[in-house]
Amino acid sequence: MATIEKKSLNQPEQTQKIGRAKVEGIKMGALNFQRYTAEPGWRWSKDVKPVAKTESCQVSHLVYVISGRLHVRMDSGKEEEFDPGDMGAIPPGHDGWTVGDKPAVWLEISH
Repeated sequence: MATIEKKSLNQPEQTQKIGRAKVEGIKMGALNFQRYTAEPGWRWSKDVKPVAKTESCQVSHLVYVISGRLHVRMDSGKEEEFDPGDMGAIPPGHDGWTVGDKPAVWLEISH
């Protein structure tokens, strides 16, 4: 029998720090929900690249921006900036960074 499941990112099952970003996550069914809080100055190529050991991020992302601004540049040169309320599908092969002097906070959903 199916049942209701309730969890909160305010009580994450996992928390990790990646450079100047904090990632808090929960799993519901087959889906992972992660809240990223990337401080001003955070940039994938500076904060994550040394750990990932790839030239650009090779992960696909489905994001919803909660606050702040997130800028993404594809390896192809295409760029997009995401503001609060924006959703984005970001394919592998990109760099991303926080814009401005406020943290960028976004929700990421993955399998």
